[in-house]
Amino acid sequence: MPASHPALHLFVTDFATTDLCDDNAMLLEDGRLAVLPPVFRHFGKRERFAGRVVTLKVFEDNALVRAVLETPGEGQVLVVDGGASLRRALVGGQLALLAQDNGWAGIVVDGCVRDTVEIDSCDIGIRALAAHPRRSAKKGAGERNVRVQIAGVPVVPGDWLYADADGILVAQQRLA
Repeated sequence: MPASHPALHLFVTDFATTDLCDDNAMLLEDGRLAVLPPVFRHFGKRERFAGRVVTLKVFEDNALVRAVLETPGEGQVLVVDGGASLRRALVGGQLALLAQDNGWAGIVVDGCVRDTVEIDSCDIGIRALAAHPRRSAKKGAGERNVRVQIAGVPVVPGDWLYADADGILVAQQRLA
């Protein structure tokens, strides 16, 4: 990413999820910090990303995903509850490029992506259940900024998400 990118300073990259778990055992115990199950695959150039959460709840329709990614990301992470559908992709190469260009730190999709070669050329971190070639519907159905469940873990707008090679964490507060 060019040094002139306005959101560059907002990207949190100096962490390890293993250390965050070790250093925040009490938060894990009382539920203020949760670990997503290890069912997500990594896509995009950015293996490690973190940021404040914006949520979407959609099912096999990505019109709202595009609408959100068209806005300034300011280092945030878009968490998409796609109902764990393995029948259509919710994010493809165009949306990954849009997310990169608009300063999103990453995207977590409880569903599928497509155009993985294009996604892997973008400076964005994406986690999804799988790749699928079929595109989504474009009707605009869904909800934004609502509490969602991602692989059984509740995620609320404003939570903090941390992702690296070892896993994905969701915290109710920013972790040191």
